[in-house]
Amino acid sequence: MPKSNKPAGKPETPVPAQHPHNDGVTRWIKPHTEHVVHPDPVHTICEPGVSVAEFKETILRRLKYSVAQDPSTATDRGWHFALSYAVRDAIMERFIATMQKHHAANTRRIYYMSLEYLMGRLLSNNLVNIGLFDTAKQALKELGYDLSDILEEENDMGLGNGGLGRLAACFLDSLATLDLPAVGYGLYYHFGLFRQEFANNRQVEHPDNWLQYGNAWQISRAEFSYTVRLYGRVETKFNDFGESYPAWVDTTSVRGQPWDIPICGYNGCTVNFLRLWESKASEEFDFAVFNRGGYVDAVRQKVDSETISKVLYPNDSTENGKELRLVQQYFFVSCSLQDIIRRFKKQNRSWDDFSSKVAVQLNDTHPAIAIVELMRHLVDEESLGWDYSWNVCRRVFSYTNHTLLPEALEAWSVPLMEKVLPRHMQIIYEINRRFLTEEVEARWPGDNDRKSAMSIIEESSPKRVRMAYLSVIGSHAVNGVAALHTELLKANLLNNFYELSPGKFQNKTNGITPRRWLKACNHALSSLIDEKIGAGWVTDLDRLRELEKFADDQATLTRFADIKRANKVALAEYVADILRLDINPDALFDVQIKRLHEYKRQHLNLLHIVGLYRKLLKNPEADVVPRVFIFGAKAAPGYEIAKVIIHAINAVGHRINTDGRVRDRLKIVFLPNYSVSVAERIIPAADLSEQISTAGKEASGTGNMKLALNGALTIGTLDGANVEIGEEVGPDNIFIFGLTVDEVHALQSTGYHPRDIYNSNEDLREIIDWLCSGYFTPDDPHALDPLKKSLLDHGDPFLVLADFQAYCQAQEKVSNAYRDRLGWAKKALLNTARVGKFSSDRTIREYARDIWKLDSLKVD
Repeated sequence: MPKSNKPAGKPETPVPAQHPHNDGVTRWIKPHTEHVVHPDPVHTICEPGVSVAEFKETILRRLKYSVAQDPSTATDRGWHFALSYAVRDAIMERFIATMQKHHAANTRRIYYMSLEYLMGRLLSNNLVNIGLFDTAKQALKELGYDLSDILEEENDMGLGNGGLGRLAACFLDSLATLDLPAVGYGLYYHFGLFRQEFANNRQVEHPDNWLQYGNAWQISRAEFSYTVRLYGRVETKFNDFGESYPAWVDTTSVRGQPWDIPICGYNGCTVNFLRLWESKASEEFDFAVFNRGGYVDAVRQKVDSETISKVLYPNDSTENGKELRLVQQYFFVSCSLQDIIRRFKKQNRSWDDFSSKVAVQLNDTHPAIAIVELMRHLVDEESLGWDYSWNVCRRVFSYTNHTLLPEALEAWSVPLMEKVLPRHMQIIYEINRRFLTEEVEARWPGDNDRKSAMSIIEESSPKRVRMAYLSVIGSHAVNGVAALHTELLKANLLNNFYELSPGKFQNKTNGITPRRWLKACNHALSSLIDEKIGAGWVTDLDRLRELEKFADDQATLTRFADIKRANKVALAEYVADILRLDINPDALFDVQIKRLHEYKRQHLNLLHIVGLYRKLLKNPEADVVPRVFIFGAKAAPGYEIAKVIIHAINAVGHRINTDGRVRDRLKIVFLPNYSVSVAERIIPAADLSEQISTAGKEASGTGNMKLALNGALTIGTLDGANVEIGEEVGPDNIFIFGLTVDEVHALQSTGYHPRDIYNSNEDLREIIDWLCSGYFTPDDPHALDPLKKSLLDHGDPFLVLADFQAYCQAQEKVSNAYRDRLGWAKKALLNTARVGKFSSDRTIREYARDIWKLDSLKVD
């Protein structure tokens, strides 16, 4: 804890000396008497009814005094920053009012810990949320600029990768919209995952320097910096009672400096914030070494320290990469907990109240070390008893699981943990010992196999710490993110823990914010909905059901279809600009946009494309519905087979796109550097949403929800949230195919032989052989061999061949349905109308009610 900023001379409240193993009921703490400033409210231009003229004047003022540019010579980027600062001015008054309200109420807060926040661009979203979008559009028009051009100047924030981070961003939006007191915690990455380019059809990674031109939304909070300790060793010391205790000594220190990103709710006054931690050296440089001429050595600690928050997801295929990843996780967790405790101590005196004021949600296992860190703080720093401290931890933490893949469950080697966090490793051993002897043994006496299966420590070589098990044991609630996912967690992945504590497990089906994923990214459709049912749907997505009454209205369906086509035209123009490729907006836009992973089965999609191509070459007059296959995906730098699949898609795309024989009836578009802003272009234009993961492998998915909300039909397996989407939209408005979870399990249990399918299906055999023959990669004939080996020699782990025939049959149904333009429009409209369940507002209400016990607190 940093020292209090109390006025000099003010006496501290006497605090009784604490025995290191005190198990008394009430734990008193020193009140943190940091001076809190309550500035007088200032007039801003963002009161209701602000005029275009007033807002235009604010933009010009910001351009001059904050950006230091003149209107006659200002760049588009200058106008972007001027507009962003003007919008931030409007948000700041609400932000200050929110913090005053939360402080005055000494409110309970949810602290959301996530290593990823895929925020995208904030300017457009903030304009929508504070009701200034049309005002800004007109103000810029009068200044001679187009708002859409200015919006393009903003870089996507490089704070996340895939669905995990985008979910966290949607949740922040809903928390603020629902007036729920919340703080998000994460890392202030200087570089995102990577900037993706394609060279010779292969993925090439470049640094994602998203901060190259600065960021208008961040606010420095250096006064709330904290020291984080790492490495060192643990030695035994004695206290004044003559009793021994462990002391973490000879540590290395780094400093965590916070940056805040305001999070504005929709049409309300609540502005929460996302606090991101940047790593800094505890000392900028060694002045004595510098004076002796050792300039590089003098700043070595600074360079090493600042590496911690430099890059999102360093490649952990090396030992150094693994160590940096672990350090990142602990660094952001330690800073966040110190910040939570500081805020708690400002207004509370007893640790008995901590769990009534603090709820912490662990978004996956990346922040799981927070459980151990809070235990260390309570036991070592506050001298509280173990049982008391453990009860506090369990009441505070809850855990969201995001994976069904056992190999994806995070586990750290014990030697690495002992090196980086030696005291924490001791605490983990003690947590595990007590859990196995006091809970597992009590429930299943003498069952050593059960103990081994449930132990936090995996007895491998080397031993490993199972972070998912730590998360479950240290939390009062555990949730999956789709109904099927949660049932599979309880039945399989975490079955032992479910049998031990069934009441701990809950389902919270994921959701998306309709503000960004319809209101902001699809203005035409949003306006049509407003016209038909009113604007209340934006904060009550279930109201979209009212659209059903227009499902047979030809005029409405025609407008719906026209809006979709206009969005497709806009996407086609973007593709032409980026890839120099012309695509037909009347073709079916078949979209698969998600992280590149074998279980998501982009290669199943590819096999079907190659089959269509082969069909057209064999019969040029074949009745094939024109299609544009659109991909967006990044493969992790160390994931070689995923990169081969990207190479294969691009290679096939190059061949098809330049083959005049297909007469533009097939095109493949693989947009590089897939991001939130790219998704905002693709999703409103999509006709078909590919959600084709192997059943039982996808936890939920949220892209499926965004695409359905914007009127795309889903082709998918009974996996993740597809099951619930199908229940909502009805079987006539979704294309379901493939093996079920039970059938997948049965096939893999009895023995799956992909070569048998390959040998018995002539079309499939020729597709695979042709794809991997070198025809598509003449410069490197064996480039796609790893893909063929994965499918045939390595067991086809995600059952691509087993589902191929069913997938092709489902695609035939898609083609037949698309031939009927108004019939397709009706199905699309019903998808939009019936997916209100998948609002993140609904998800957050359930978290707040069932897990966090959190009430809304409206801000005037």
